[in-house]
Amino acid sequence: MKQASREWFAKFTSSLKRIGFTQSVYDHSLVIRDIKNVFTILLVYVDDIILAQKSISDIERVTQQLDKDLGDLKKKLGLEIARSNKGIHISQRKYTLDIINDIGFLAAKPCSTSMMKDTKNMFQEGIPI
Repeated sequence: MKQASREWFAKFTSSLKRIGFTQSVYDHSLVIRDIKNVFTILLVYVDDIILAQKSISDIERVTQQLDKDLGDLKKKLGLEIARSNKGIHISQRKYTLDIINDIGFLAAKPCSTSMMKDTKNMFQEGIPI
């Protein structure tokens, strides 16, 4: 069963090639389709798929061809993605908070600057930096 994911990916990419996608030579998880200047990007990460396209109708057409509803992208690799009428908002708030929590600084109090307040004696001879 170690080869199951590899076999799935091979079958999936062959299906994509049948509907006009080309696999990137630089990143095999990236497939691209350009039909009459309609550019579609599909990225596979483990078992998640990201589909990027200018038009919602073109995205729906690709998902129908794949016979798979991908749903809206909300989280990926530490990024939180939110869509509105104004555009797309990408945030790493949760990822940042997780890092701060991992190093034990979640309860730390913020300060206006990370500089030392009293630096007048800092550059005197004999004081190690």
